This record gives sequence, structure tokens and C-alpha cells, in this order.
Amino acid sequence: MSPAKRVARPNHRRKAVAVLGASAAGIALVAAILLAIAIWVLFFASTNDKMAGNPVQVEVAKGASTGQIARTLAKAGVIENPNSFRLTARLTGADGRLKVGVYDLETGLSNREALDALQAGPTVRYVSVTIPEGYVMTQIAERLEKQAGIPQNEFLRLARGGADEFGEDHPYLADVYKGSLEGYLFPKTYRIREGASARDVIEQMLSQFDTEMRAVDTSDSAARGMSLHELVVLASMVERESKLDEERPLVSSVIHNRLAKNMRLEIDATIEYVLPGNRFRLTYRDLRIDSPYNTYRRKGLPPGPISSPGLASLKAAASPADTNYLYYVLTGKDGSHTFTDNKADFLKAKQKSKEVFGR
Repeated sequence: MSPAKRVARPNHRRKAVAVLGASAAGIALVAAILLAIAIWVLFFASTNDKMAGNPVQVEVAKGASTGQIARTLAKAGVIENPNSFRLTARLTGADGRLKVGVYDLETGLSNREALDALQAGPTVRYVSVTIPEGYVMTQIAERLEKQAGIPQNEFLRLARGGADEFGEDHPYLADVYKGSLEGYLFPKTYRIREGASARDVIEQMLSQFDTEMRAVDTSDSAARGMSLHELVVLASMVERESKLDEERPLVSSVIHNRLAKNMRLEIDATIEYVLPGNRFRLTYRDLRIDSPYNTYRRKGLPPGPISSPGLASLKAAASPADTNYLYYVLTGKDGSHTFTDNKADFLKAKQKSKEVFGR
């Protein structure tokens, strides 16, 4: 017999291998596309929604890494993508060579432009000057001259009577006393540009006052019929009379309560404002001084602020504690007071104060 014919069978294994090979190639292609998209998003996609060409000021802090600097630049709109900036810094050898300082840059720079600027170093130098809360304008002028080279006479000429020169941008200054900016020169640490004028610094401080006031709820003081100027005057007294933040709303309540009862405020700090030198306690002769700031002789608020109040005092002036207190006396060496709602307890507190301080 002839050998049996073999029946040809389909090669399923070969087809399966071919299908698997095609599938693997497809997966690899998809993975490559996704990787490319991820790299593009990570390193090249723009995160900048700010218009190009706008001036911005950026600080490169001491010890900041390239990544931290990149994020700062991107947030300010100087560069588009922080990761792309870091990659460019590494590829060009700029990583670790970016200089500390404050830079006047603009939005929409390329990575290379930003890196060149930060490697060259800041072209404008700044000095930091801290204005403490409770300072008066003469103290501010002295510190600015000493630390920033701003002439005292130039600063005081504008601060004492130049409110009209700043009124267009700060219309509330129309209400100030005799054109004085006392109370509106917000206490803070400022970066002052080398070569800045007294006008530049005053504008900086007034702009900061505007910024800080956005955090103050004035609805309560407005309901009492109190103007912004009156609020600042009251806050300046709270600032000078309070050392502890937790007591500021209490001191404010005493002032508000006495105003509501048409009582004289009898606040020592208002007299100290117009007297030369420093006094721990006023004399009876001091209390008789003829001045619109003498709240022992005149009812109501003094005509202008007596210091530069900080944010805590502004908030306390706008939202006093709900109390019946009419008096307070310094009785603690930590700056704490005893608060009372009647004259008898007030006199007892005064005696305690003499025992604590020996005078």
C-alpha cells in the first residue's frame, strides 16, 4: 500500500507569535507616546498665565536650591516651566551658580535669559529696614536715615504735611490732621532700593497700609459711625497703651465705652506724644498741658494718630471686646493691666501698680 497522505494543518503557533509581536509593538508605541507626552508636560508645557513684559521683583534667598528658585520664578511669571528651567540649568552648567539677591526682572523670559540674569547677580541692591509697631514719624525718619540713607529732613517734610501729594492714590488721606501721615506709615520690615527717595519709601509704606487694611473688618466701626481716620487714631492709642496682643481688644473696649458715655479718655499716651523725652508716669503739671492731644482736658479722640499701629491694633480698634470696662491700670511687669468697670476698683488697681513698680 502507498503511504498515507499527511493532512496539512494550520500553524496556530506561528500566528499567535505574530499577533503577540504586533501587540507588543503597539503597546511599546503607546508607551513611547505617553512618555513623550509626559516629558513634554513635565519639561516644556507652560505654567505661565501672566502677560509677558510686566516688571516683577523676585528674591533668590540664601541657600535656595535651583528647584526652589525655579518655582519662585514660575510663580512670578518670569519663566514658563520650572522643570524645563532646572533641566536647562543643568545642561548649561548654571546649576549651583545662581546668585543670591533681589532682582528686578520681567515676565515671559526664556530660561536662558533668566539664568543669565541670575548668574550675573542683582543689578539693584536693597537694604532691609524694620519699622517697629508704635513708632512715631520722627523715630521712623531717624531709622531710615541711619539704615537706608534717606535724609530725615526730606522724609519729615513729606510725612508732616504732605498728605495732599499722595492723596490721588490714597484718597482717605483727605481726612488726616494738618496733612500729617502719622499713623499711616505702616510698621513692617521693608526692602528699600538703594538710591530710593523719601517719596519712594513713603509710597511703599502707604501701599503696605492699604494692603494690611484689607484684613481688617471695619463693619462694626462703620456701624458706630466711625471714619477710617478715627479708626486709625483709636488704633494708634491701643498700640501705645498695649504690650500684650490679647489685651488690645480690651483696651479698645475701654476707649469705645468711654466715648459712648461721653467721658474723657484720659489716656497718658496722648499727652506723652506731645511731650519731649520719655516718662514712666505723668505729673499733674503734664496733665494740664494745653494741647488738642490732651485727653485729660478734652473729650473725644485726639485729632490725629499718636503712633504707627500694627495690624493687631487696627483689628482691635475695629472690633473691640464686648465689655463694660471703663478703666485699666498697668499692674504687671510683663505689661499686663487690671481692667475695671468702676472707680473704686480702679483706685485699688492704681495702688497695686504703685506697689509693683514702687512709684
